[in-house]
Amino acid sequence: MKRVLLAAALLSLAAVSSAPALAQGVIKIGEVNSYKVQPAFLEPYKKGMELAVEEINAAGGLNGKKLVLITRDDNGAPGDAVRAAEELVSREQVDVLTGGFLSNIGLALADFAKQKKFFYLASEPLTDKIVWGSGNKYTFRLRPSTYMQSAMLVPEAVKLKKKRWAVVYPNYEYGQSAVATFKALLKAAQPDVEFVAEQAPPLGKLDAGSVVQALADAKPDAIFNVLFGADLSKFVREGNTRGLFQGREVVSMLTGEPEYLDPLKDETPNGWVVTGYPWYGIQTPEHKAFFLAYHGKFKDYPRLGSVVGYAAIKSLAAGILKAKSTETEKLVVAFKGLELMTPFGKTVYRTQDNQSTMGAYVGKTKNDKGKGTMVDYVYLDGAKYQPSDAEVKKLRPAD
Repeated sequence: MKRVLLAAALLSLAAVSSAPALAQGVIKIGEVNSYKVQPAFLEPYKKGMELAVEEINAAGGLNGKKLVLITRDDNGAPGDAVRAAEELVSREQVDVLTGGFLSNIGLALADFAKQKKFFYLASEPLTDKIVWGSGNKYTFRLRPSTYMQSAMLVPEAVKLKKKRWAVVYPNYEYGQSAVATFKALLKAAQPDVEFVAEQAPPLGKLDAGSVVQALADAKPDAIFNVLFGADLSKFVREGNTRGLFQGREVVSMLTGEPEYLDPLKDETPNGWVVTGYPWYGIQTPEHKAFFLAYHGKFKDYPRLGSVVGYAAIKSLAAGILKAKSTETEKLVVAFKGLELMTPFGKTVYRTQDNQSTMGAYVGKTKNDKGKGTMVDYVYLDGAKYQPSDAEVKKLRPAD
């Protein structure tokens, strides 16, 4: 009898020593991102995550368990991102993974999640492949995709009634995905449209002079731009200098986000149709509460990255509470149809493809006394800018 009791005690001790973080009083969130390469977006993003963690822990945590955020820098390289994810899962024994900014890195992390059967919330990468062509049951995505944002911009592009279009984009997964979708949707809505020029410089290596000149030489009626960050600033400066935008319409993804609009200052072009984040004009109760909390903690205004980081942590918290666990398979079930409130209102993670319905603001740029702003903006619900369920079924492999 003593031997039986001793064996039972040893088994119990072993179970405690190998128990996951959830049973030890903390829940570990592992996060991988390109902090050194994309600081304009990711420094506010990290602050948004920190605010959400602080709020959740101040309210008692999740079922009494405190959240711990462990971040790693991927140096803008997919290989480094996968190595960081492996270290977080194996050594740090995190309960879930999140993060990813660049789309090629998001795809690498999604594949890691698939191979390891580990839960991953892609907070930021925009490529459609995340939830469609390379989609898997273990990967969910928060931000509106390239398809969704293109679908929001195309009706505005159609209103311009321009036939000859040029496109310019960074030549990697995000840019390729955004342009392919924009072309397809615009062609479907306006069959007589022509694409007369295409410039695809490597990310972060824009030769602005040659790109602007090539676009000008094609004499387009309108331009679709998906450059961002330093590439966008160079493009705008050179385009202003050479008169590329005079008498020519521009539709531009992401440009209205403060991360990219603020640095343009007195070079900000007027009248571009953009997706973005006019934080200064959003009067909904959920955004006001977020703004006050963020400003109170950091003495700064939020950027879109702040919203994404905050909403990512809140999504994970809602999913863990619904699952009553951090076990991957239970989280996968819990995230299907998961609803939560974000600074942009209610968001739902779709059962069809693991994509959230978070939307975006669409408006126009205005140079307001040397400061870039968005005007005439409206929030578009991401649930209304999706392909049909039948199309999604064709695009996405079976889980």
